[in-house]
Amino acid sequence: MTWDPAQYLTFGGHRIRPAIDLLSAVPMEAPKTILDLGCGTGNMTEFMQARWPDAKIVGLDNSTDMLAKAQDAHPDMTWIEAEIGNWSPEAPFDLVYSNAVLHWVPDHGALFPEILKWVNPNGYVAIQMPRNFEARSHTTVYETIRNGDWRTRLEPMIRDEPTSPPTFYYDLLKPLVQSLDLWETEYQQILEGENPVPEYVKGTWLKPFLDALEEPEKSAFEADYKKNVLLHYPPQSDGKTLFPFRRLFIVAQV
Repeated sequence: MTWDPAQYLTFGGHRIRPAIDLLSAVPMEAPKTILDLGCGTGNMTEFMQARWPDAKIVGLDNSTDMLAKAQDAHPDMTWIEAEIGNWSPEAPFDLVYSNAVLHWVPDHGALFPEILKWVNPNGYVAIQMPRNFEARSHTTVYETIRNGDWRTRLEPMIRDEPTSPPTFYYDLLKPLVQSLDLWETEYQQILEGENPVPEYVKGTWLKPFLDALEEPEKSAFEADYKKNVLLHYPPQSDGKTLFPFRRLFIVAQV
């Protein structure tokens, strides 16, 4: 899938808040090396640099377009284009930080222990992933797929829920780390505009399905989804829309 940085950052304020919450939960005074795993456009780099100005920060992502934006914004940083599941570092880091990307990578049972190997002893791994895949914003995507002429093309693309409950990650990671903190937060996001939830989902979960269609079906599918999802997220009396969004946080010392 080709990422669209402009679309993804349309709701940058809501997307950046969990990233900052995750960064704030890392109890490190002065890590020397940091891996921003799934760095995207590098929009967290300035926050990391502000907190740890002496750290060497390396960003990794699989999107050429997003890394180009990161390179333009921070030409002094190191940016690596690679698939997370096929990559390993030449040397471990003091901190591996990953915000809202690992739900795109399969087989967490094998992936997460592997990521721990990328961290120096006494270092930390900090991970945030969406856990909103049972919300109506997402299940309505599948309902729209199954009720349209595009079903035969799109239904095979429907994935199982990509993240597991907190108990899975606790049982997986607790025997492998010195300390483990994990929690979930449901953000009550207040969105502007007419029927804004589809625009939010369009930047992530809805995108591969739209990319798989040609016009006029692409617009027809999007219009059906917008109509269907509006029933579950009606505007408040002031015209704004509340969009609850649950996220899982993991901070572990190796």
